[in-house]
Order: sequence, then C-alpha cells, then structure tokens
Amino acid sequence: MSKNIAIKVENLSKAYQLGQIGTGTISRDLERWYARIRGKEDPFLRIGESNNQNTKSESDVVWSLKDINFEIEQGDAVGIIGRNGAGKSTLLKILSKVTAPTTGKISGKGRIASLLEVGTGFHPELSGRENIFLNGAILGMRKKEIQRKLDEIVDFAGIERYLDTPVKRYSSGMYVRLAFAVAAHLESEMLIVDEVLAVGDAEFQKKCLGKMGEVSKGEGRTVLFVSHNMDAVLNLCKSGIVLKDGLLDFLGGATSSVRHYQSHNLNTICNWKSTRKLTNPHFSFLKCSISGKQPELTLTIDFKTNSTSKHPNAFAVFGIKGSLGGTIMEAIPELQPYIKFEGQETSYRCEIKLNRFIPGPYSIYAWLGVSESENCDWLDDVLHFEIFDAPMDNRTFPYAARTGFQVAESKLTSMIPHD
Repeated sequence: MSKNIAIKVENLSKAYQLGQIGTGTISRDLERWYARIRGKEDPFLRIGESNNQNTKSESDVVWSLKDINFEIEQGDAVGIIGRNGAGKSTLLKILSKVTAPTTGKISGKGRIASLLEVGTGFHPELSGRENIFLNGAILGMRKKEIQRKLDEIVDFAGIERYLDTPVKRYSSGMYVRLAFAVAAHLESEMLIVDEVLAVGDAEFQKKCLGKMGEVSKGEGRTVLFVSHNMDAVLNLCKSGIVLKDGLLDFLGGATSSVRHYQSHNLNTICNWKSTRKLTNPHFSFLKCSISGKQPELTLTIDFKTNSTSKHPNAFAVFGIKGSLGGTIMEAIPELQPYIKFEGQETSYRCEIKLNRFIPGPYSIYAWLGVSESENCDWLDDVLHFEIFDAPMDNRTFPYAARTGFQVAESKLTSMIPHD
C-alpha cells in the first residue's frame, strides 16, 4: 500500500440474517417464547430490515454492503452520502472495527477516533473526566498525552462545570459535545463522524464543521463524514462516496458526488409514512405521508377527532424544519369552522406541495390541542424527508419563513373535513 493511502477497502461486503435468530442460550430462547405467547415484542429480535426498504425481501439474508472498493488518501476529507438504508453507518462501523465484514479486506494505518452515535465509547457511570482518559487509553495514548489535551477538550465541549459528574446525567447535547471534543482532539490519524451532529445546536454544528476542517487541512488527518446535509459535505469534503442499496454508486470529488446523488434521485418515487397516537383525549391519531416523484412531492396530513369528545374549540399547528432545526414554514389553519366535537368521529386532511423547496433534509412537527390551558400534543420529528433537487427558480430557502405558505403553495388554509 502506498505511503499516502490512509485506508484501502477491497471487495468489502456485510450480510445480516433476517427474521428470528437464535439467542445462543436456552434461557433467552424461553424468554423469547414467553414474550411471544403473551403477545409482547420479541426482546431479542433486533435485525430484519431489507436494504431496499420499498421492496419485500425474498431471502433470509440481506447484504447491507456488497463488493465495496475504494482508497482514501492521507489527510483527505471524504463525505459519505446516500439515502437511508444505503449502508453508510454499516460502512463506518466496519472501518471503526465495531463490527467485522462478512467478506473483504481493509488495509490501513494509524489510530482511528470514531463518533458513530451519541455515547459511543462512553461508560455511563464514569465522569466526563474519566471517560476522556478512558477514550485516550483505548486509542493507545499515555496519561501525560491525554492530560496535555484535557483543557482543550473541556473548553471545546463547554462542560467544565460538569466534568466530574457521571455522564449518565448529561443531556444528549452535552453528551455529543463531549464525545466530539474527545474524538477530534485526541491524537488519532483518522476521524470518523456519523450524523450525531444533528443532536447539537446550530452554533455547535458550525463549530464542529470548523474543527473537522482544521483537523483535515491543518493537521493532515483523514476525516470520514456521513451527512444528509449536502452543504456541509461540500464545505468540508474534497472527495465523496455515494452508496445506494449497499453498493458503491459513485466515487469522485465532493461536488461531482453531490450532483450525482441529487440527479440520480430525480423522479424517484417516494412513499414516506408515519402514524402517531395522540395523548390528548379529543384526538385519536395523526398521520403524515409524503408521496410523488422527486422533486414533485406532496405532504398529506390526516388526523381524526375522538368519537366521544365534546369541546367548543380546537387548534392544530403544522410546520417543517430544516437540517439545522430552524422553522422553514409553519401553518396555523383556522379550524373552528370545521372541527365539530359533537360526540362523533370526524377526519380532517390538509396538503402541502413541496416542489419549491431547495435540496436538503427536512422534518415535520405538529401541535394539536383544544385550548391553550389544557394538555396538548407536541409531536417533534413526526416524519423525515429529503428533497434531492427542485426544477423551479422560485424556491423556498431556509429561514425565509413564516410567509412561506404562498411560496410553498400550501393549501393548509383550506383545510376541510373528508371521508
């Protein structure tokens, strides 16, 4: 392997067994059987998603990755992109040696610091300080080396006050700040980061991207970055890897990779759905679905009132957030003329055209209730979706906002009951 090659992947594949898998012990098999006869979820059944989530698998084995080949040069920043289920996280886990490949070979040199999900590599009972030293020891660093980096890590994470508190008491934001600070500052030759940055706020995400750029360009360390945020990939990365259904779909520069990813997903038939039960006794459920061909998508929101409810007033708020958590558009339709709590079940529907949104990941939230004084349902991240490209010139840009109903061609103001 050339001295400039940080990692080389040859014929890499990873297979998972679908369906019920033996636990390996009689006691756990009996626990599984007991759960099944009580109608409970199988406590040991955790695998069973097909790589192509739109089709039913005809085999009991799914290949999360199949015959992957590529080389990454030392000091390169590589963006790994693809739709959900493409195999991105599986690839990072194999490169991080969290899991082993089914077939293939990985050649590399140097220490690897990984941030795959919130809390990876942390012991919940240990304090932040102790976990910093634990992670450094796992990387093969000496205590003096870790001590030299300690102040930088604590300052970057902003958790000095809680440094000696067990991390199990940290919020998810504190957890990810410390985890990223540890991974970025300890002396490793390669930094692998999955989409955990979505947990942090916008300011911290910007700080993380800046640090990763510094690590790659200033320190000559290799960075592998998985994200659905194409702007972040373009700003940080020089190269890109596009995965599709477990296969290597494209390998090249970051700009070319993003263009390939977006263009090859045009006219893709999308069918995303999510149904949530509501705790408010006046409503029974909320259902969000997105359908159509990219980029001509339609968001449909359905909800139903409870058949036994009687109340004079009701409200519903629906909104769409961008990748950094900011509200792109929000609709508060006037429902009083339409919702009637008269002891009978009634269904309602509204639609939003998404054909003027700029490419990127988005999420939907909802807020339903009968009055401000009563308990209401706040549903965050009801459904995630992604726009790959938009043919229209007049697009809806992040934070352009609250007036985005007309821009996004929303029909929310004409919400009417339907059968």
